[in-house]
Amino acid sequence: MITVHLVDGTYELFRHYFAVPSFTTAEGREAGAVRGVLRSVTAMLDGGATHIAVATDHVVESFRNELWPGYKTGEGVPEDLFAQFSMLEAVLEVAGFAVWPMVDGEADDGLATGAAIAAADDRVGRVLICTPDKDLAQCVGGKVVQYDRRADVVRDRDGVRERFGVEPASIPDYLGLVGDTADGFPGLKGWGAKSASVVLARYRRLEDIPADPSDWDVSVRGAKGLAERLIADRELAELFRRIATVRSDSDEVTGTVDDWRWTGVRPEFTAWVEALDVPDVAAALAARSRSLVGGPAHDTSEPLRS
Repeated sequence: MITVHLVDGTYELFRHYFAVPSFTTAEGREAGAVRGVLRSVTAMLDGGATHIAVATDHVVESFRNELWPGYKTGEGVPEDLFAQFSMLEAVLEVAGFAVWPMVDGEADDGLATGAAIAAADDRVGRVLICTPDKDLAQCVGGKVVQYDRRADVVRDRDGVRERFGVEPASIPDYLGLVGDTADGFPGLKGWGAKSASVVLARYRRLEDIPADPSDWDVSVRGAKGLAERLIADRELAELFRRIATVRSDSDEVTGTVDDWRWTGVRPEFTAWVEALDVPDVAAALAARSRSLVGGPAHDTSEPLRS
């Protein structure tokens, strides 16, 4: 059975930007994070991955900015980090990896769409969405799990319930109530993680929460005030839920599972090896290519550390 690895390129780029030494190309371009991500994704192949796709936020803004004025933008992103997005996309593509630079949607939408496509393929036994982003927890179930490579933690349906107290399908409703500071929407005043998880574990969806707190058959501190707030700001909660709901039908995701199988680098990769000074990556990918000559690459259902 095939295991598909879907990587959050935006998260990886940010993570490596703050974790690895700076590196400047001969042209004066900062590329430290790009080198780090390239090495990390290459290590996945060394660990046995065969089908890898990387989604990135080619532009930070998306259709969600039209829904909520406070939604995250590119403001505050270091210029030398933002400039590495297009570089990363170009490097990974010529290195032979499937890349989805998201413009209308976000990397989360790309990962969700890729997961839906992969899960529908009978040949696929497991789909690992490689990101710690809580938004993607809503995609977990069946073949699909979430994998935090940095913490080496895999979350299936039980893992999502353990972390958030709700089913994966209730994650958008949960975020609609508690908000998401990373994405720039606040949730409803008074609603916290504990109250939201207790209520949604019972009622699942916003519209199924009884308006009268005396009808709640779960015990929540301050239930009367929470119910009043939900009545007053229901449209806002539903808007936040819509913002938090990832799209699983993005037309920016290209190809099928077969197209996401790594089969070797392109000739253009040689120039990038010199520019980024990554002979170790070139050697690793060359060795991996040689292993493909005798047959399909070895597959694994186990998660792969970065």
